Amino acid sequence: MDTTTLKDLAKTELHCHLDGSISLETIRQLADMADIAVPAADEDLKDLVTAPAEAESLMDYLKAFDFVRPLLQTKEALHLAAYDVARQAAQENVIYTEIRFAPEFSMDQGLTASETVEAVLSGLKQAEADFGIVAKVLVCGMKQSPAHVTRDIFDHVVQLADQGLAGFDFAGNELDFPPAELETIIKHTQELGLPLTFHAGECGCAHYIVDTIALDIKRIGHTTAIYDQPELIQEFVKKGVTAELCLTSNLQTKAAKSLAEFPFLTLKNAGAKITINTDNRTVSDTNLTKEYSLFVKHFGAGVNDFLTFNKNAIRASFTTEAQKADLLSKIDNLYKTFL
Repeated sequence: MDTTTLKDLAKTELHCHLDGSISLETIRQLADMADIAVPAADEDLKDLVTAPAEAESLMDYLKAFDFVRPLLQTKEALHLAAYDVARQAAQENVIYTEIRFAPEFSMDQGLTASETVEAVLSGLKQAEADFGIVAKVLVCGMKQSPAHVTRDIFDHVVQLADQGLAGFDFAGNELDFPPAELETIIKHTQELGLPLTFHAGECGCAHYIVDTIALDIKRIGHTTAIYDQPELIQEFVKKGVTAELCLTSNLQTKAAKSLAEFPFLTLKNAGAKITINTDNRTVSDTNLTKEYSLFVKHFGAGVNDFLTFNKNAIRASFTTEAQKADLLSKIDNLYKTFL
């Protein structure tokens, strides 16, 4: 399948981080707004905001986010960043996306958690009006942050559920902050009434996936460590959990040391619910079309597979049942040309 065909396929995406996906052009605008100097050459700027090709670990990969944090401290900046990421998605025929971010990282200069979410929502609404893409927000708590910080943020922003806040997530330092240690804040989050996804299995810790499933979480970001765990895969399928796979990112962070350690084929062969995602467009120097190309090249994925993965994503999305029905009908129609 050629790149043009892959780009033309309608897509959905569940796992995309706002601060890791801002285009270089918009990063320049944000830096100008924040009066922060950036390199004149795009290649030099790209070096600052892209993970090293040979990152040693997840924590090494996450260093690329440090440059972006000071750029996202105003409502205007968050609006522009959200608009930019949704625009990028729309340009490769993404019809539905959930963009996640941590308000905690945009509160350094006095914004409240709700103000950060409102600004991101306004950017996504403008993108929806301009490009027709449906875009929702997921709010991340950081695993390494004190539980009271995350609780305060979640409690404040949950009121925005009727404005486009679709759900919550926990991201960050997985290795040192396992699900079992976060159980109290996870259960509190679940009681707020919005759905929850969770990063797990990105640090070689298959038992973290076990613990996440035990907490009745139905969507898991990455799930990489499941690749050689047949009993866990069986449980994953039995519980109807959906995997948010991020191939390029996993290879960069060494979550998967090789294609053989990436769980796609074992999950697919077991009948698991799989979705394809970028994780971080800019930090990983990728987009969904590139990700699809890798699944074709390395795993022989075809149009029928991509339709299935996208329908999995729609069914697992955190939007309304009515909108899911509309999106499922739309994507079926859009794939008829290619089948």
